[in-house]
Amino acid sequence: MITPLGTGTEKSWKGFIEGRSAIRKITHFDTEGFPCQIAGEVPDFNIDDFIETKEQKKMDRFIHLGLSAATMAVEDAELKVTESNAERIGVIVGAGVGGLATIERCTKILNERGPRRVTPFFIPMTIINLTAGQISIRFGAKGPNSAVATACASGTHAIGDAFKIIQRDLADVMICGGSEAVITPLGITGFTAMKALSTRNDEPERASRPFDKDRDGFVMGEGAGILIIEEMEHALNRGARIYAELVGYGLNSDASHITSPAPGGEGAARCMKSALKDASIGAEEINYINAHGTSTKYGDELETAAIKTVFGDHAYKLCVSSTKSMIGHLLGASGGVEAAICALSVYNNIIPPTVNLENPDSQCDLDYVPLKARPLDLNIAMSNSFGFGGTNACVILRKFKEN
Repeated sequence: MITPLGTGTEKSWKGFIEGRSAIRKITHFDTEGFPCQIAGEVPDFNIDDFIETKEQKKMDRFIHLGLSAATMAVEDAELKVTESNAERIGVIVGAGVGGLATIERCTKILNERGPRRVTPFFIPMTIINLTAGQISIRFGAKGPNSAVATACASGTHAIGDAFKIIQRDLADVMICGGSEAVITPLGITGFTAMKALSTRNDEPERASRPFDKDRDGFVMGEGAGILIIEEMEHALNRGARIYAELVGYGLNSDASHITSPAPGGEGAARCMKSALKDASIGAEEINYINAHGTSTKYGDELETAAIKTVFGDHAYKLCVSSTKSMIGHLLGASGGVEAAICALSVYNNIIPPTVNLENPDSQCDLDYVPLKARPLDLNIAMSNSFGFGGTNACVILRKFKEN
């Protein structure tokens, strides 16, 4: 994980469990005159630790983050790509927007200095599939190579699609997840124009407050979350450390509205039911849901309604939390980070909190693990992601128990 809490899984996980908000004033550009002046920027990312200077210039920041997170994930998994296994190792990494910073910069160059001054790397710097492409090139992974662009569901769709590729025996190992870096003038302006962003500029740390009645929109974040998922016997045979077992994947569409969730959270509910069916587990077996929980009025209310629809009375017995309360909304990277959080929660038997939940919305009446992390004998966790265009994704992870 590379998140506003820090570069590397250890720093991020420690911050999540401590319940620290990483939202600050934007430093990537001058925000004077902008209604929203806050975001979750990665504070300590040193590109020179991961990518050679010559190669850095061929990539947008979202690729820098995704390739660097993948490098750490491959190292953590002690995964070796060799001539004999390269065709059985693939990559799927998503993003919601892609290289927006490079698009803005090159548009300015084009307008001010003319077409001959635009870098020949403009296209491969900005298109969404080049994170997966650069990861594949770095490690020599010659298996399935793809990208997902489903807005805020991109990272979760990438993981779920990779899961199904392994189940279809098209690969043994997949490097998968999401990356995003759109804390730019145009990115902030665009979401502000939709009235989607919080403008709590005087209290950045308290701005992202999912399920709280005083929430006023989501906070933009940046980062990357990359997982190594692997066919079970393949992982056991090479002695891999297994954090969790990926057991279910659901995906569908609201077919309702370009930005708002379907009435009653109907699409989200169907998506969670689909994931449960795919996992062949009952709703009452879920212990924890890492919610989409963006800190928007209707999003939080309708996700709560969807959880009640799916889980009935059990909805009040399971734990729900939104880690976006600490790092903001990483858009296409959020699903990768949140699936990693679920894996670590299951592995470590602890649930990260929803911070800033001080005055719960009356429509949001579940157990959102407010303010402090909670130790729990955790067996099965679900991660939800819902994107603009009505696209929904859900994955389920279970504590690994070798038979």
